[in-house]
Amino acid sequence: MKGITVTLYEQTPNGRDPFGAKEYLSNPVQVENVLIGEPSTDDITSSTQMYGKVIRYMLGIPKGDLHDWEDKVVEWSDRYGTHRVKTFGFPITGIEANIPTKWHMKVRCEAYGG
Repeated sequence: MKGITVTLYEQTPNGRDPFGAKEYLSNPVQVENVLIGEPSTDDITSSTQMYGKVIRYMLGIPKGDLHDWEDKVVEWSDRYGTHRVKTFGFPITGIEANIPTKWHMKVRCEAYGG
């Protein structure tokens, strides 16, 4: 099994707007070997009940990745076009040493943008 390269848009603080709210710059970062899968029926039910959001994809994050995946925009392209999603909820993380695969974290995503 092999993942694909996705673009994760990290947020960097960039001052405040005229009303005092924080402003951010969006910095694209390439993350390799990310698995993209469909959520199970249980994933869909629990994410709707817990967050009020409809889960569209589950991302498998490779071991050793140190990026922040909470509430971030993620983008990738495949033969069906370009997909843009937004992560939500807390990533589901396992203990790397106890998981036999190359991935140790699952991230929920909802459809985002156009």
